[in-house]
Amino acid sequence: MCGICGILSRDAGHPPPHLEHKASTMLQALAHRGPHGDAFISRPNLAMATNRLAIRGVDQHQPPLLEYEAGVIVACNGEIDNHQELRRSLADAGHDIPQTTDVAVLAPLYLEKGLSFLEHVQGVFALALWDGRHQRLVLARDRAGERHLYYAVIGQTVYFASELAALVKACKPDIEIDTEGLAHYLRSGYCPAPNSPLKHIHKVSPGEMIVIDPAGIRRVRYWDFPTEKATTVPPLRSFDPIFREAVRRQSDIDVDYGVLLSGGIDSALMTAVARSVRPEKPLSAYCIRFAEESFDEGQHAAQLAGQLGCNFIEVNVSAQDVPRTLRELIRANGEPLADPAWIPLSLVTKRASQDVRLLLAGEGADELFGGYPTYLGARWASHYANLAPPVKALAQRAIEALPTSDKKVTLSFLLKRFIRGQELDGLARHMLWTASIPPLWQHKLGIKPPIDDTRHDATRLIDTIQRYDFDHSLPDALMAKADRGAMLHGVEIRAPFLDQSVIEFAATLPVEARVRGLTTKVFLKRYALDYLPKDVVTRRKRGLSVPLAAWLRGPLREWAQAHLASGELAAVGIDTRVAQALFAEHQARISDHARAIWTLVVLSEWLQWLNSERVAVAVKEEQVLVRQS
Repeated sequence: MCGICGILSRDAGHPPPHLEHKASTMLQALAHRGPHGDAFISRPNLAMATNRLAIRGVDQHQPPLLEYEAGVIVACNGEIDNHQELRRSLADAGHDIPQTTDVAVLAPLYLEKGLSFLEHVQGVFALALWDGRHQRLVLARDRAGERHLYYAVIGQTVYFASELAALVKACKPDIEIDTEGLAHYLRSGYCPAPNSPLKHIHKVSPGEMIVIDPAGIRRVRYWDFPTEKATTVPPLRSFDPIFREAVRRQSDIDVDYGVLLSGGIDSALMTAVARSVRPEKPLSAYCIRFAEESFDEGQHAAQLAGQLGCNFIEVNVSAQDVPRTLRELIRANGEPLADPAWIPLSLVTKRASQDVRLLLAGEGADELFGGYPTYLGARWASHYANLAPPVKALAQRAIEALPTSDKKVTLSFLLKRFIRGQELDGLARHMLWTASIPPLWQHKLGIKPPIDDTRHDATRLIDTIQRYDFDHSLPDALMAKADRGAMLHGVEIRAPFLDQSVIEFAATLPVEARVRGLTTKVFLKRYALDYLPKDVVTRRKRGLSVPLAAWLRGPLREWAQAHLASGELAAVGIDTRVAQALFAEHQARISDHARAIWTLVVLSEWLQWLNSERVAVAVKEEQVLVRQS
C-alpha cells in the first residue's frame, strides 16, 4: 500500500520545476499513506511520485515507482498477487526484471500485451503508467474498487492522486462544487464513481482504465462482473480451496497482520480460515465496542477469538470521539463520506497500528453472497404488492405507528423501510431503502435528486440489486471507508472475499443459493458450518452500526445543530430551516432521521475544510504578489 500522485501537462506555461512543485505538494498531502520511503520521477511534461507502506520486502528500499528500460514508468498503490507467475512468463518472453518487487512486472507486461495487460493481473491496485513512446498515460483501478484513484483535467493538464485532498491542494484555484456530485452524496452518503463532489475531478471506476494520449481521453473497461449463473448449486467442497487460497495469498506478507473481528459470520469465517491456513502465525483480533448494549458485539467476538486462539484487543468508542475524529478524517482525505462507522473504523485501526501494518476484513461477502436485509425485502416485495389495497393500507398504518427506537436495526426500522416505495420498480425501491436522505427530504432541502436509469429485468431483481451494490456502495462507500480510515494511520485493509477467484465463484451462484425464504447467504452459511459454531452462523445480521440516533439526541445534539445551521450548507443551496426541522422531528422521536442528519453534518464539516483550503491559497497568492511588488 502507498500513495501515488502525478501531473501530465502539455501546457508550455507549466515548466518542469512547476510540475515538480505541484507533485511534491500532493505527495506531502499523502504522507500518512506511506511512512517507509518515497520516490520521485520527473520528465519533460511529467512528474510522478509515490510513498510506501512496506508490507513485503520490508528490508529493501522499493518504493512502488519504477522505470523500465523501455522508458515505461509505473506508480502502483496495491499488490500484484500473481506477480511470480507473471515474472516467469515474462522471462520466457525475453524480459529481464531485476527488481524483486511485485510492481516490477507491470511495465514489461504492458510492453508485451499493450492495453490488455490488466486482463492478466490479479490483485488490488490503483496505478498510473506512462508510456513515453506514445505519450500515453494510463490510470487504472482494480476490479472490485478496493483501491482508489482520482484525476482532474484542467485545460491541458492532468492531475492524479490516491486521495481527493491531494488534488485539492494542487488544483485549488480551479475548485468548484459539482451540483450533480453533491446530489449523489446527499442521496447515498457517498459520491459514486466517476463522480466526485468537485467539478473537474473524477474517480476511476472499478475495473476501468482511463487512457490519456494526444488523441484525447477515453474510458476503457478491462473487466466486468460475470453474469452467467449456474443451474445447480455447486458443492461446498468446491469453494473451500478457492477461499483458503484467497486468504493465504492475501496474508503472504513479511510483517505481522491482524483481523477486524465482530460478532458476525463474515469476519468470523475469515478469521477461522486465516487461523486454519497459517496455524503457526500469531493472530490478533481487533474489535470495536460500544457502551450501548444493542450495538455492542464485543462479547460474541471475544468468545470466538478465544475459541480460535486469537489475541483479543477491544477499542471502546463513545460520542466524545466523534467531532475530533470526523474533522481529522476529512482534513486528511478530502472527501465527505456519510457512513458513521467511518469513525470507529478509524479508531480501531489507529489502535491496531501499534502492532500491525495490515488487517484482514470481511467486506464483500454481503454483496457477493446475498447478505443484506434489503435483499429479503426485494424478494418479498412482490408478495406485499399483491395484497388487497385495504389490507396494505391497514398494514401501513400499523407499521408507521410503531414507536421509534434507538436500538440497533430493530424490526420496526426494517418494516418502515420495507413499506416505502412500493410503487417503484425493484431497483428504484432498493435505492430508496438504502438512501441516506430520501427524495422527499432532498426536495424540501432545496436539492434536486439525481435521476437514475433503473431499467432492469424484473425476473432477475436480486442479481440486479446485488450488482448495483457491488458496483457502487461497496467500492465507493465501504472500501473507501476502509481505505481512508485505515491508511490515515498507516494500516492497510484487505478483503479476501473480494479476491478475483472468490468474486467469480460467487457470481455463478443461482439465486436460491444466496437468498431463500427468510434466509440470506444460504451457501456461505452452509460452508461456514465447517469452520464455525452453529450459533455464530445463525446469529441475526447486525453489521457495524453506531448508536447515532441516541447520540444526536444526547451528547452530540449541540454540535450537530450548529453544523445544520451553518452558512456553508446555505451557500451550496441547502435550506437550513428545513435541516433544523428535520433535526426537530428527530429530537421529538417523530421519525428516526439520524442518517439524514449525519449526512448533512459531514457535508458541513467538509465544506468548512474546503473553504479553509480556499482561504489558504488566497493568502498564499497575496503573499506572492507582495513579494513580486
